[in-house]
Amino acid sequence: MNKLVDAAHVKLAYRRYAAVYDRLFGAVFEPGRKEVVAEVNTKPAQRILEVGVGTGLSLGHYRPDAHVHGIDISGDMLDRARQRVARLGLSHVEALLEMDAQSMSYADDSFDAVVGMYVASVVPDPAQMLAEMRRVCVPGGDILIVNHFSSENPALRALEKAMSPFASQIGFHPDFDLNELLGLAAIEVVEIKPVNLFGYWKLVRLRNVPVMVTASERSEVGAGYAEPPPYKLREGSSAAR
Repeated sequence: MNKLVDAAHVKLAYRRYAAVYDRLFGAVFEPGRKEVVAEVNTKPAQRILEVGVGTGLSLGHYRPDAHVHGIDISGDMLDRARQRVARLGLSHVEALLEMDAQSMSYADDSFDAVVGMYVASVVPDPAQMLAEMRRVCVPGGDILIVNHFSSENPALRALEKAMSPFASQIGFHPDFDLNELLGLAAIEVVEIKPVNLFGYWKLVRLRNVPVMVTASERSEVGAGYAEPPPYKLREGSSAAR
């Protein structure tokens, strides 16, 4: 998989965004945050990791009996998340750590569930991020991702492609195909549904169970973004792209 944006540019972009992030992206992305937490935080005393926790806008939505860790590559964003936790008295948030999502310090099987909100198109190597999310999640645990993926509308897709060369300046990749991520992952897809304004973002619920792919499929995707095979949906699932 090709690198989308490098870590240095991501840090620089979110240093600029940190002071205004909540005002720019708080309300517009809030439905997706609430939906993810509602789906993942269903049992008592769950160990949950939030990858790309940012300024911590979602942290107040988790159950008070949860054990929540959050990581982010931006120290500036994390400073604001820590202030939020202290201000709101969110005792269920046990750690907020500066960490690369592509190389986490956690041991295997550390969490019952792992979520990534609006981060998949930000990291330099989203396939490596997803591999790490799977590694730190218990077998059979849930992995939930909410993100913008390339539009199926031809006009919007053309606009996204036109913006793609500026990915390093804006801090994310606007032309990011869902198949490019999930085709490489070979993981069970439980559900995909639209969230946020106009359904332009998608919530993807994955189960940490490997799905076998053929050698030819692996070879096909190994070339990068060209033509990955379709992701695998759980048998009988009504999920749609």
